[in-house]
Amino acid sequence: MTAPLRPRPSSVEFRPRFTLLVLYFLAFFFFFCFLLALPDLIAAARALPPGEGPLTDAEREAGARVAAEALRGKLPLAFVATAAALGLGIWTRALPGLRRPY
Repeated sequence: MTAPLRPRPSSVEFRPRFTLLVLYFLAFFFFFCFLLALPDLIAAARALPPGEGPLTDAEREAGARVAAEALRGKLPLAFVATAAALGLGIWTRALPGLRRPY
C-alpha cells in the first residue's frame, strides 16, 4: 500500500511587516525631531546675514550646533510622539503594509 497523498500547503506570502514597522518608526521619529528643532533652526537662519551662493562651512556648523541644542532634552518627547503616531496608525489601519486582512 502507498501512503495517502497529502495536499500541498499553500504558498507562503512574503509580508515584511516588521521591516515596514521599523521604517515607519524611523520616518516618524525623524519627522518629529525635525518639527521640534524647526523653530530654533528658523530663528538661526533669520539671524544669518544675507549672502549669495551656497552656505559656508561655518554656517553649516552653526546650523548643526543649533539643531543639537534644540533637540537637547526633547528626544524622549519625539520618541513618545512617534510611538503614539505609530500606534494610532496601526490601530486605525492607516499605514500601508501593516494592515491585516479582515
